Amino acid sequence: MTEAESIIIIPTYNEKENIAQIIRAIFDLHGRFDILVIDDGSPDGTAAIVKGLMEQEPYKGHLFIMERSGKLGLGTAYIEGFKWALARPQYEYIFEMDADFSHDPKDVPRLLAACKEHGADLAIGSRYISGVNVVNWPMSRVLMSYFASKYVKFVTGIPVHDTTAGFKCYRRRVLQAIPLNEIRFKGYAFQIEMKFTTYLLGFKIEEVPVIFVNRKYGTSKMSGSIFSEAMWGVIRLKWDAITGKIKARQV
Repeated sequence: MTEAESIIIIPTYNEKENIAQIIRAIFDLHGRFDILVIDDGSPDGTAAIVKGLMEQEPYKGHLFIMERSGKLGLGTAYIEGFKWALARPQYEYIFEMDADFSHDPKDVPRLLAACKEHGADLAIGSRYISGVNVVNWPMSRVLMSYFASKYVKFVTGIPVHDTTAGFKCYRRRVLQAIPLNEIRFKGYAFQIEMKFTTYLLGFKIEEVPVIFVNRKYGTSKMSGSIFSEAMWGVIRLKWDAITGKIKARQV
């Protein structure tokens, strides 16, 4: 297998029902996509499954794992993954993706095309760019997610419909420009902070319509505290923008 220029970062906690299947689905795609799994000490053996696949073809040399001591937060997982990818110059396109198939692997090439062919610096798999495209969500969660995105857009002025989306493709230069050590949020607000910072730094953002399907296996990691962090975090982000605290890193 040739060297990949794209890597997909997948944070995990107790995803034994999904992890092998999502890895296989990504490797079945047309094109080359390496995978970095960041496991937060899953007691269900998720990491062992990944390490077993790492010794097999076609995964050997293209599937990697970072093991952490416990549940340290989604945001910190991605920050560590970004730093890992940036330390390896072959990766020009760096993805965020969930392990539970809520993000359809078949949409990965579409996000890549938005960056590689359309000139986007950040491509977002968007649930709300063309209506409300979610499947098997309870109505309470649909309303909370949809209006949270509307609230963020209203407060920050960011021209993005799905501000809390976690299915994304970054060009390398975006993550090089963002001072990653200064990103403060860990949950939903992390997703907002990364998009808002990308926007403030003048990078081009493109939303790609996707259908978000609720997980079939395993347990959702969503909680009310995650939404609370996002609601209050948006105000802090807007204040930081007004006071000029969000600045690009020199690269």
